[in-house]
Amino acid sequence: MSAISQLEVFQSMNASPNARLERCAELGDGLSAAIWSNSHDARDYHAPSHHTLSCYLNDGTGTFRRGAPGTTGAPDKLCVMPAGAESAWIVNGDIRLAHLYIGQEQFSLGCIRLLDREPRELQLHERTFLDDPQQAARFRQLVKLDWQEPGERIRTSTLAHDLIDHLLLNQVGLREGLRLKGGLAPTMRKRVADYIEQRLDQPLSLGELAMQTALSEYHFARMFRESFGMPPHQYVLARRVALAQRLLRDTRQPLSQVALACGFSSASHFANRFRSVVGGTPGEYRQAFEE
Repeated sequence: MSAISQLEVFQSMNASPNARLERCAELGDGLSAAIWSNSHDARDYHAPSHHTLSCYLNDGTGTFRRGAPGTTGAPDKLCVMPAGAESAWIVNGDIRLAHLYIGQEQFSLGCIRLLDREPRELQLHERTFLDDPQQAARFRQLVKLDWQEPGERIRTSTLAHDLIDHLLLNQVGLREGLRLKGGLAPTMRKRVADYIEQRLDQPLSLGELAMQTALSEYHFARMFRESFGMPPHQYVLARRVALAQRLLRDTRQPLSQVALACGFSSASHFANRFRSVVGGTPGEYRQAFEE
């Protein structure tokens, strides 16, 4: 079973006799995209485990939230549905829309990288029929690309990351009344993050990272996950791949040198890990930005 088919919003749309899936793709990094058409329908989403950003491409003027018929959609309107949110929709007439599904771990990485806050401190705000021309333009670009062609698929993934960065910078705020328990102290969190960033070209063990906080490996791993929203090894891999993407875009270093600079023991190991995260090989990624 594919990862996208297990996403709750995707499942709800796919279960409708009126909705039609035009195309979909898993973009790597816990991101997936889909384009749907629908008409004369009612859809409920019950606390999905992922975030969903949607953009209306055509029609939608007969679409509204159940209980709020006075506010309807339209082309280029956006909706932000955070993980855990309940929503119910009525579709009168026709609609065509694009969905971007965002996994919790990708959201966590953005919170740390862009906002320098622990993911559990922050909440993605729910928004209905939002006007954001910049985001709508990105969606328009995204739907024009061929998601199955390697180069265009990588451009699709890059646009998806741009959509997420904009979303994090504009639609995220502190959780109200939150009392954090456990996790790393802010100074420890920064120390560990800086330590990792400065040594991405070197082997990093759990014990070595735990030593930066004077915690046991077991306790450190638990506290790290609380603060970063993912295990240490997954965070390190994400930062290595991010560095590799930057080097592939901005330098002409051979792939073997990029692999070593990002802490991968061989070019083949680098290619396998990079593809598992990004959805394309390092060579395909570089080529996509040369065209």
